[in-house]
Amino acid sequence: MTDSSSQATSSNRPETGASQSVDVGQVLRLFETINEGVCLATDQGEVVWANSVFTAIDGPTRARIMDLCRTIAQLHAKDVLPTRSPPPRAPARREIPSADESRVYEVTLRSMGVDPSSPDRRSHRYALVTRDVTDQAKTRRDIEAIERAGDELVRMDSELVRKMNAVERLRHLESKIVDAARRLLHFDHFVIRLFDKRSGRLEPVVLYGLPPSVADIDIYPLPEGNGISGYVAATGQSYICRDTASDELFLPGLGGARSSLTIPLRLQDRVLGIINVESQQPDAFDDDDRRLGEILARYIAMAFHMLDLLVVERSTVNQSVTGRIEDDIGEPLEDIIREVMALGQSPGSDGSARAHMDRIRADVQTIRERVRDLAAGPNTLLGVGSTVGPAPHDPAFVGKRVLVADDHARIRRIIGDVLRHRGCDVRLEESGVSAISTLQHVRDGEMPPFDLVISDIQMPDRNGYEVFSASKQIMPGTPVILMTGFGYDPHHSIVRASQEGLQAVLFKPFPVDRMLEEVKKAFAPAKP
Repeated sequence: MTDSSSQATSSNRPETGASQSVDVGQVLRLFETINEGVCLATDQGEVVWANSVFTAIDGPTRARIMDLCRTIAQLHAKDVLPTRSPPPRAPARREIPSADESRVYEVTLRSMGVDPSSPDRRSHRYALVTRDVTDQAKTRRDIEAIERAGDELVRMDSELVRKMNAVERLRHLESKIVDAARRLLHFDHFVIRLFDKRSGRLEPVVLYGLPPSVADIDIYPLPEGNGISGYVAATGQSYICRDTASDELFLPGLGGARSSLTIPLRLQDRVLGIINVESQQPDAFDDDDRRLGEILARYIAMAFHMLDLLVVERSTVNQSVTGRIEDDIGEPLEDIIREVMALGQSPGSDGSARAHMDRIRADVQTIRERVRDLAAGPNTLLGVGSTVGPAPHDPAFVGKRVLVADDHARIRRIIGDVLRHRGCDVRLEESGVSAISTLQHVRDGEMPPFDLVISDIQMPDRNGYEVFSASKQIMPGTPVILMTGFGYDPHHSIVRASQEGLQAVLFKPFPVDRMLEEVKKAFAPAKP
């Protein structure tokens, strides 16, 4: 008993350089610990043994894998039969989609030699290893799709481009970008902004699914105070906003976005602008989207750069041609003017003749101006009317004085930018106390009254109702709009103010266009 026990112990102890007996059960259990499907099959596609990962694959997909095994076995058989030995070739590797097309499996097959149980010793067995490569296959397909889309973006059809002016070229590129982005990234709306050296702003050049009022918000390439777009343009780093409600960088009120992906448009070491992709679902973007977006952004940056070069080239050519034309026609035009002046000084000229001479002088001046206009066009992409641009002043807003009170700097910033771009004179206050103090200056005659008051309800020192009440006491006829986040109103300011003539309530986050509608109603003359 002791000897046999000792012998068993010795046989299980590893010994360097000595042959070890193999416990088949342990080997099979080992195959259960890996995350790949393992199967031993005949050349007829019959499973001899498989681990649980392989058997967990759905039946129709396993049938596809077995069909592949039979096909490979038939090819191998042509090489194997003369020698009855495994062919000197590498393992066969194929990708097979699942029966429902939702998964992709990489299948590796290797001949294990002659099947010892086959009567004619001509059948072989095959080891199959399956690995789920769905994510890798998706990423590869996405990258290939982006590469194709990128090639399309930077490919300029010379005949088509020759027939287009700068604005038409930009619109053509915009349609390509929208088409590529919609196929490759999942979003509800996006904006592309380019840096304008003249204004220092990030000017919107392409909008999709967003109102034109996006252009009313001044965004600068600065890491603070300019939202995610300003941060990305300043740092050159992509940024995923998983929840706009809790992200301090996000500027609210533009389109109901719940998450976003913002990527710099880089050309070598220079940031040309940004592309901002937004979704109305929270946590809609991940690192895979970021990587794919960065590839697409490189192509977009190159396409805009090429378009800009075309604008610069045309501007340079126009200036050169215009200069030569001015030189060539300058002397003849001066001769015409001298002759006209001489005719006007002759004794026989009457009123009718002088009128004709004045017309000739005016025509000569027009010729000169039109020649100069040829060279006065834009010399960069941002000068061709490409940017969306802030809204023109609205007559209903021009000259209106608006007091805005909110303790959130981002909200104040957005409301102030939008109303100023429409012609309003806006005063921003960061608290209820400062807003009421400003109203008291109006009462004392130290500043003119306001045409509208917009106030947040929840402020740390004075609530929205207190601002509303002070406004009604000092400026009884001035409308007041209150704002609140998600219906928050602990002091019942909305109910109380509504009973006393409140103009409207905006529930954050509200679209800018919704705010503009309410402001326009407030500015409208009261109906008799």
